[in-house]
Amino acid sequence: MSDLAQCWINGRLMPGSQASISVFDHGLLYGDGVFEGIRFYQGRAFRLYEHLQRLMDSAAAIRLTVPYTQEALTQAVADILDAFAEPDGYLRLIVTRGVGPLGLNPESCTQPTVILIADRLSMIDDNQRHRGAKAIIASTRRLPADGLDGRIKSLNYLNNILARIEANQAGADEAVLLNQNGYVAEGSADNIFVVRDGHLFTPRHTDGALQGITRGVVMALAADNGIPVAACALTSYDLYTADECFLTGTGAELIPVREVDGRPVRRCPGPVFSLLSCAFSDLIALETQPR
Repeated sequence: MSDLAQCWINGRLMPGSQASISVFDHGLLYGDGVFEGIRFYQGRAFRLYEHLQRLMDSAAAIRLTVPYTQEALTQAVADILDAFAEPDGYLRLIVTRGVGPLGLNPESCTQPTVILIADRLSMIDDNQRHRGAKAIIASTRRLPADGLDGRIKSLNYLNNILARIEANQAGADEAVLLNQNGYVAEGSADNIFVVRDGHLFTPRHTDGALQGITRGVVMALAADNGIPVAACALTSYDLYTADECFLTGTGAELIPVREVDGRPVRRCPGPVFSLLSCAFSDLIALETQPR
């Protein structure tokens, strides 16, 4: 947390240093809740509608009632951005099951907790972004959809954290998770793309990939720029033999990958990545112009 952090909790705005929640909140005790990460530029949240819609979908999937409408949450975002001292940053929007007695029964919680956090976020420095990330394929597997569907952005991120621990131990920047069938799902905190013969590929949702907002933007930008793009089954072989590989996410934005399991990616950053990165920056500038 930086000294600029601002928080909004159940309708109350406050500095991050003054924010607190109950130790009996089931989001803390059991990871029972959902969240969204949202970038803002020039004081405006990027693709806020899509993030709020995904939040509502995640909440519906776990039978969690969000006690604010999307319009009310949009106003809360505007309020916290007005209070934040810098024009660019990162928002974390969290809805937990709320306070309840010990014991994981969700019916014991009567009022969800809604939290907004605005702060700085830098997942990778400019030098690393230019050089590209070093990735490994984790031994930790993506949880199957009949255990926890990857499209739900829940507070339970232990599966991803275990993969990230493997990356840390290997001296890598990111870990790629495979599903139980050996198909590529996603990174620990981002979606993944590969380029082969001028075509762009990314894992399918059915293989455990999150329905990433940035992922969708990149796929649309590729189509707009005449780059064939498809969601399909990918294996580690596709990563090892890719012409280009890169990561996308709200926090990550777009990051090229230079190496996977010690195998150098042929081009980093490559021409497809460079084109899409520029198009992405142009889109952000267009959609977040100060009013």
